[in-house]
Amino acid sequence: MPARLEGFLADPRLERAILALILINAISLGLETSPTVMDAIGPALLALDRAILAVFVVELMLRLVVRRLNFFRDPWSVFDLVVVAVAVVPSSGPFSILRALRILRVLRLITAVPSLKRVVGALLGALPGMGSIVLLLVLIFYVGAVMTTKMFGADHQEAFGTLGASLYTLFQIMTLDGWSSEVVRPVMASHPLAWLFFVPFILVSAFIALNLFIGVVVNAMQSEHDAVMAEAEAAARRAREDPILAELRALRAQVGALEARLASPPR
Repeated sequence: MPARLEGFLADPRLERAILALILINAISLGLETSPTVMDAIGPALLALDRAILAVFVVELMLRLVVRRLNFFRDPWSVFDLVVVAVAVVPSSGPFSILRALRILRVLRLITAVPSLKRVVGALLGALPGMGSIVLLLVLIFYVGAVMTTKMFGADHQEAFGTLGASLYTLFQIMTLDGWSSEVVRPVMASHPLAWLFFVPFILVSAFIALNLFIGVVVNAMQSEHDAVMAEAEAAARRAREDPILAELRALRAQVGALEARLASPPR
């Protein structure tokens, strides 16, 4: 029975069916946000949501039965379990806020689509390399916030009156959201040389540090792609070698039989 269940779970048709249910569930959850649609077909959408959730629960239970403790050694399986468990929690009373978390079931697309899984895996693999860049940005922001608070805080209380306000304003400047008209030009009206600080800050934070983030992510995705290609090449090589090895084993068996026949004394 476990072998049959494992074959059933590995069937590509089941994977495609689960993928289709995830997409249908995403659409139905989006339709539930429309009062007009809920007035028209609300009960049907809720029944469909419960039915799809039941399918997800049954699928996870089967995977638990087949893989047992190995299920929890796979991070993607644990991810699926958490996403579905959130949807199973009653969404009434103090847990009513969890109704909004049902949309997390759409994230199962990550585990259902291999290309998405590779992208997310590459992003997670890039996190350790981002630590130094994050520390660099923290230092840049802290030094900049202290400087701007001391230089401009007295005349621009809202933007630079406190260390926290300066940090938030510098983050806005880094995103280039209204940095000139809303922040820099008003400051330059009272401090004409303020551009000597803001221009280098934008160059360092927005163009250098953030591009370092992009470089780390691209490098991680390239490494993931190289690993996938190496695995595919190894599988293709094994597929080419298997018939040759089978023929060699057959020839060895024939040679062994012939040697045994020649070594046996004549009657």
